[in-house]
Amino acid sequence: MTTEAYTLFDTAIGRCGVAWGRRGLTALQLPENGDLETQARLARRFADAREAAPPPGVRRALDRIVALLQGEATDLSDIPLDMSGVPPFHQRVYEVTRAIPPGATLSYGEVAARIGADGGARAVGQALGRNPFAIVVPCHRVLAAGGKVGGFSANGGVATKMRLLAIEGVKTHVSLPLFDGDGAFGFDPESAINHLRDADAALARLIDATGPFRMELKTAPSLFAALAEAIVYQQLTGKAAATIHGRVCALFPRAKAGLSADHILRVSDQKLREAGLSRPKILSLRDLARRTANGDIPTLAQVHRMEDAAIIERLTEVRGVGRWTAEMLLMYRLGRPDVLPADDYGIRKGFAHAFRKKDLPSREEIEKRGARWKPYRTVASWYLWRAAERAGRAKRAAAA
Repeated sequence: MTTEAYTLFDTAIGRCGVAWGRRGLTALQLPENGDLETQARLARRFADAREAAPPPGVRRALDRIVALLQGEATDLSDIPLDMSGVPPFHQRVYEVTRAIPPGATLSYGEVAARIGADGGARAVGQALGRNPFAIVVPCHRVLAAGGKVGGFSANGGVATKMRLLAIEGVKTHVSLPLFDGDGAFGFDPESAINHLRDADAALARLIDATGPFRMELKTAPSLFAALAEAIVYQQLTGKAAATIHGRVCALFPRAKAGLSADHILRVSDQKLREAGLSRPKILSLRDLARRTANGDIPTLAQVHRMEDAAIIERLTEVRGVGRWTAEMLLMYRLGRPDVLPADDYGIRKGFAHAFRKKDLPSREEIEKRGARWKPYRTVASWYLWRAAERAGRAKRAAAA
């Protein structure tokens, strides 16, 4: 497989990357967290290739990919691919996968059966996890048994897979985390752990000492409800905050879908104060409600199409919603894989404990070390919080 050049191109899901050689496309890269990261990923994979404008044949292929990602039922199965460096078993898997039309799906087991490898569902999954031709070899159309979504190795994980399926009109049995549902992560935790172990030996020791990744996502009926709850909980113990939040919700006994902007806009300050809210929090909730009613706060559908930085920028315009609150929403509501709250005290304390620092590290020090954890800094953060808890227990035991 010889790659001559690569470029980025605009699609409905963001800026993708493509690489090509004389025999056809050699890779299609789904968007990373930004253009620079997508470009860097291609440059690392194809160190001898140059960035260039695509020739006519590649340009026509890109136009068809763009059309597919805009919701058109476009057939990409005849786009030339250079599979000269792809293992034979993977090639057979990719050939069957390419034949799945938009809007249809197969299971890993069904793909295995079609290539004469009964019982080879796991091997099929591993082959698709290494698919260099995303979209053109539509691995997102291959699901786990029983219609479950299964894993996805691209940036965004399962959330990206579900988004691609939704564009093609495929309904799945899993809701994205922010909706009331099963709270599934938008990435594969096992893949994240393996990546972190390989990337950082010291973090690997922390993972071994802590045990399995047990972070749990919180569901909510709307983005407004999630943010309103976050505002209520600020600077309070969990028990006190839960009591006040429960009293606020009880003001609207008929609200089966949780708090809404309309609820907050029409309730009096007096009733909110009686529920236990301080004046600053009432002002914050009212600002959130007004911005939601005016369309300044993204909807659930919109937020799932936005990058982390754009979400943080929009949400921190709300009175009382800072970067930390937005980062917690990204992690614990949306299940985003690559969030590192470097200013969080627990992160700093856990970092000092895990990496044997005498003093709490600066934001810059954490971000520098955290660069090697991408694109799974959310998982690394969870382990740093566990390190902080262990450090606290050890300090209390020593003082006893």
